[in-house]
Amino acid sequence: MGMISANGVVVIVMLSLIGMCVNGEEGEYEGVEGGAPMVKTEQDALYSAIQGFVGAGWNGSDLYPDPCGWTPIQGVSCDIFDGFWYVTDLNIGSIHDNSLTCAPDARFSPHLFQLKYLKSLAFFDCFSSPPNAFHSGNWSAFSGTLESLEFRSNLGLTGPIPTTFGQLERLQSLVLIENGLSGGLPDNIGNLRRLKRLVLSGNRLTGKIGESYGYLSELLIMDLSRNSLYGRLPSTFGGLTSLLKLDLSENQLEGNIPSEISNLKNLTLLDLSNNNFSGGLTKSIQEMSSLQELVLSRNPIGGDLMNFEWKNLQGLEVLDLSSTRLTGGVPESFSQMKRLRFLGLNCNNLSGNLTPKLAELPHLSSLYVYGNNLTGELKFTQGFYVKMGRRFGAWNNSNLCFPIGLMPMRFGPFGVKACQEVTLSEVSLGDSGLKLGSENQNLYLDSHYPTSFSFSKNKFNRICLIWYVFTTIMLFM
Repeated sequence: MGMISANGVVVIVMLSLIGMCVNGEEGEYEGVEGGAPMVKTEQDALYSAIQGFVGAGWNGSDLYPDPCGWTPIQGVSCDIFDGFWYVTDLNIGSIHDNSLTCAPDARFSPHLFQLKYLKSLAFFDCFSSPPNAFHSGNWSAFSGTLESLEFRSNLGLTGPIPTTFGQLERLQSLVLIENGLSGGLPDNIGNLRRLKRLVLSGNRLTGKIGESYGYLSELLIMDLSRNSLYGRLPSTFGGLTSLLKLDLSENQLEGNIPSEISNLKNLTLLDLSNNNFSGGLTKSIQEMSSLQELVLSRNPIGGDLMNFEWKNLQGLEVLDLSSTRLTGGVPESFSQMKRLRFLGLNCNNLSGNLTPKLAELPHLSSLYVYGNNLTGELKFTQGFYVKMGRRFGAWNNSNLCFPIGLMPMRFGPFGVKACQEVTLSEVSLGDSGLKLGSENQNLYLDSHYPTSFSFSKNKFNRICLIWYVFTTIMLFM
């Protein structure tokens, strides 16, 4: 036999590799029906499951003869186990333009729970017409495989969270956002020790947060916001030592903020707004040096800002303490939080002067102190007011003014009157718009805004609420 040239060897090797790519190494896909490298029972289970969600008119065998190969189904991903393709990810709903869209009568087909290697399951805007409930599914069938389970914007998905979710021992992400779910939080969710993300926001969940939720030591994100949860925050939350974000806003939680929260040394976001927390600002918060956003607004917390070591929170970027019944003065130590970009102190009972050192914060873009009892002159520069614009709110502090000699009146802060030196002999006690102190002191005559900012309590509360919504929107713009 003659010698084979080097080019011939290359051609033979290439043909061999192509044969392996097409037929599989050592023929591992040979004999699979229709030439598709997927077990027939797996393919049938996939098509039947999808038909349950998108309608019986969908015929996957005609449209997608190879669901994991050259013509994959949008939202379906696969992996190879024992030489065959199996479904590992299934995403249903209008996520993308070419995604599988759910039918009005979408349902959980029993075939869904026959996908024995399924790791990720997600539904977006799929169940729109109630009632649809989880209880019709055999969720425990996924206990050994499922790592991520998500239901987003399924208003027709009603009823309680199944207790069988607590059996999904490999679950790392449980996301149930803006559905119609009701009932309490299953205690056995605390058994999911591999869980890293727990998001149950925007439902109708009620009841207390169980102590077991504090045992999720690997949890990175917990968001239970926008529900109707009540009761005290469990002291076991001190065990969430890996937590990065904790959002419990817009519930009915009450009592003191537990001191054990100081154990959360990695926490960057703490949002407890719109609840009924009280008992003052716990000293434990000042030990959380990793915090970047602290939002406690609209709670009857009370207390004095001056009793808190704000200089310890050097990483804070957002501090919202509006409508929390705070008293005392505005600490000068706020000026040491150099990363601060939003400071909300509005609608409290704060008094005293506002330190001009706040203008030295390099990133500050929003400062709201309206609706307090602040006094004295605002000693900020014209450049500060130009930079802040309407994001500086100091109105409705009746004894606060800005000196008109430092800048044109058009640059003055909205709703704050101009300062004028007036002696007692020049005015009568009945002059409107005048706040009198001792003789020869600076008096504050409202020459900048002729209309008084004296409101009834109910009207003041409504205005504070309107401005709260406005400032919240501006924060996220």
